[in-house]
Amino acid sequence: MLTEKQINEYSEKGFTILDYQLSDLELDEIKSKYDNILKKHPEFKDYCPTLLKYDRNFLKYAQDPEILNCVKQVIGPNLAVWNQSFFAKPGINGKETPWHQDGAYWPIRPLATCTVWLAVDDSNIENGCLKYMPGSHKRKDLKKHKTDNTENYTLNQEIDPSEYSEDKAFHLQLKAGQMALHDVFIVHGSGVNTSPYSRRGMTIRYMPTTSVFDRKLAADQEKKFNLDHAHRTLYLMSGIDESGKNDFIVRS
Repeated sequence: MLTEKQINEYSEKGFTILDYQLSDLELDEIKSKYDNILKKHPEFKDYCPTLLKYDRNFLKYAQDPEILNCVKQVIGPNLAVWNQSFFAKPGINGKETPWHQDGAYWPIRPLATCTVWLAVDDSNIENGCLKYMPGSHKRKDLKKHKTDNTENYTLNQEIDPSEYSEDKAFHLQLKAGQMALHDVFIVHGSGVNTSPYSRRGMTIRYMPTTSVFDRKLAADQEKKFNLDHAHRTLYLMSGIDESGKNDFIVRS
């Protein structure tokens, strides 16, 4: 469970680091599962936007009771997983993720999600750890982004430089197995991996079921974002669908 301090930090800064972490055995399982995907899909050597499309066994980590309890404390007891992704960031030339807000990409209305970011390897400044702009979520608005299809970017939406400052960034340096939660509106990104070691990270995307996953909006966004959100499978993790409008194809 999150402490009161962690809940307040999530509210004020837009992120918090959990005390709970996965074991070495669980991390080895994640690495093995991802290696199996890469054997069939080498195009995901840098980034796989949708793990569950290729291996639903990844869902077991989203169902972890310890993780679920923490997420419930910040977005409520009724929640669903709509996606998991993997940022592989291999050594020497691991791609940069430009500064952005997750909500700029996501067809969820109203926008309200919590992301679990899990360090599969040690994550530090040298290997391109995640960077947050603390407090940038508080206005609950989407800031101006531009499309940039630079080859060395994992994602193609980049926020206007006026919305972040590198010298004020919080660098999310984690040991393998540690994880953080962050809000859908927080401005964040990550640098290039210049080290000889990989910086693998897995995300789990939870949404409160007061929100609706809008498949029509997802289809409209597909070409712009180079992401196939329209065909995501929603998994009810806890409670009920408060909106009554989400199509949970598979229930846990």
